[in-house]
Amino acid sequence: MTTPKAPRGATTRERLLRAAAEELVETGELEVAAVSRRAGASAGLPYRYFGTRSGLLIAVLDDFYQRLGDAAALRAYDAPTWAERERRRIRDWVMALYADPLAPLVLGGLVGDAEVATANTRHLHLLIELGARNIARAQRAGELQADRDSEFLAAATLGGTNAMLSVALTRPHRPPAEEIIAELWAVVRGAVGLPSAPAQ
Repeated sequence: MTTPKAPRGATTRERLLRAAAEELVETGELEVAAVSRRAGASAGLPYRYFGTRSGLLIAVLDDFYQRLGDAAALRAYDAPTWAERERRRIRDWVMALYADPLAPLVLGGLVGDAEVATANTRHLHLLIELGARNIARAQRAGELQADRDSEFLAAATLGGTNAMLSVALTRPHRPPAEEIIAELWAVVRGAVGLPSAPAQ
């Protein structure tokens, strides 16, 4: 059985997105002409697919957050307790960002105009909303304190996670992923009020 081919337009769009991500990682900049050269495309082709340089940057951001969602944020974990599920999510979150060359740029504040900043904020708010619903379910189940604001907790844990990973990813010598996972879990556990784990 053969796998159906992606439509030509979708393939071209993916090629341009890949070239844009590579250009950002290598140079820290996004010049549309450089993306076209890297993709082996005509100078006007990115504008046909993305409209503007900002549109291309936003598409790169969207693609980045989709990968993060697939790897961790949108995953349903099969474990009996909230703590076990979220520890697994943190592991997958860290491993995904450690493996993604764009992560240091996105977490460090991708350079762009107000339109790009608005798109990034929209993604962050969606992640906070997902986190708040997740925490609220655990509160209703009696696994977390019910008197805490779930949205504030989600915002605090996401902000702390992104800040810690931004520091880790931009250090000259990255800390081992397992060390970051342990540090992040300690922060999240403390933020939501879970008791400390017993010493091993």
